[in-house]
Amino acid sequence: MTEKYESPFSSFLWGTATSAHQIEGNNRFNDWWEWEQSGRLKHASGVACDHYRLFRQDIELISKLGHNAYRFSVEWSRIEPEENIWNEVALAYYGDILRELKSRHIEPIVTLHHFTNPVWFMRKGGWLLPDAPALFARFVKKVVSVLGKDVRLWITINEPMIYLYFSYLLGDWPPGNHSFKDSIIVFKNLVRAHVHAYQVIHQIYESALQTQVWVSIAQHMTHMMPCRPNSIRDRLVVTLRRWFVNFLFLEAVQNGMLFFPGLFCEALPRKKSLDFIGINYYSRQFVRSKGWIGADMLGDMCSQDHHGKDICECNSLGWEIYPEGLYQVLKSLRKLKLPVLIAENGICTTDDEQRTRFIRDHVAAVHRAIRESVQVWGYLYWSLVDNFEWDKGFAPRFGIVEVDYQTQTRKVKSSAQELERSCRKLCHGNENHAG
Repeated sequence: MTEKYESPFSSFLWGTATSAHQIEGNNRFNDWWEWEQSGRLKHASGVACDHYRLFRQDIELISKLGHNAYRFSVEWSRIEPEENIWNEVALAYYGDILRELKSRHIEPIVTLHHFTNPVWFMRKGGWLLPDAPALFARFVKKVVSVLGKDVRLWITINEPMIYLYFSYLLGDWPPGNHSFKDSIIVFKNLVRAHVHAYQVIHQIYESALQTQVWVSIAQHMTHMMPCRPNSIRDRLVVTLRRWFVNFLFLEAVQNGMLFFPGLFCEALPRKKSLDFIGINYYSRQFVRSKGWIGADMLGDMCSQDHHGKDICECNSLGWEIYPEGLYQVLKSLRKLKLPVLIAENGICTTDDEQRTRFIRDHVAAVHRAIRESVQVWGYLYWSLVDNFEWDKGFAPRFGIVEVDYQTQTRKVKSSAQELERSCRKLCHGNENHAG
């Protein structure tokens, strides 16, 4: 028995996703620009895809490709380049983007924090600051007050656990911290930041805009499997790691509690703070037991080499292509009883036939999950265009649109046709399923 597919939107949402720093160019007031200029990376973002200048051309391209949804982020440092000083030109720029999208009947999905932070914010202490959530909420209030009339879907924070891991634990991203203690503080503040932002957004829509709005995060989720299937230790570690990586942040914001045994236990107001679940899915991981003390409890990701024929093909960064994992992740979310938006799913490759297969197989996995009663609102491929892939530079090619970084010319890849074909087929399947 399957349940009726329901959505507040007129049709299944599908399209692509991007983030400001990766495509706009010359984001000079954020921590990533400063990090790049310090010489810590081989490549700097520079003009990136020059989207700040070419956004109308790119939106026209989105429209021609048939997309009915587009996820993008607003750059905090453009809008608030100095503390409590607002750049009205930047706000007008994002307003222009929204109007271009709405004129073409493309649903905008707006992300408020996608890894980058204003330099002034980081120099004050960044996400270690006790008032970091309040500073973020002030920014959110400004943005939503100005742009909210054209937006129904907001994502407050993109991949909070990934940001925490690379910026405050591993230290590969700015500010380059290597501190487990700091990571706990940042985790708490990111949870508070989302909850405060959620409340601010809903207050504005209820009091001023008087219309419906849906708010969530974009949670990076991966499918995990035991390195040794017959090992009880490996299976237990997979269960623990899956909760820690996939569900800890979701449960913290939704249940009003920050909890991890032996580290912290702090209550937040028990109020709903997720209207849907935004997920980013790319691959699966094999996990091996390492020990039962401290961080070893979460085990270790093992090399794929010794899994031989069990490993499917990989993308250009060595991530395994595993569409079954997307289906399994979606099934695991049913217990949370919230609709799901696939906010990112993509592949970096120079082989567009491989990208075409990736899209076809992953959209099919989504369709399979929907038929088994997972309520999925939409699917967004990462990414619209090839772009600046953080510490990996410009080499990874994720886009369904090729970018020549020397001339900034765009060329649609054949995989864009597969995205439209697969998603339209999925839309039609949902209509039949609902009836």
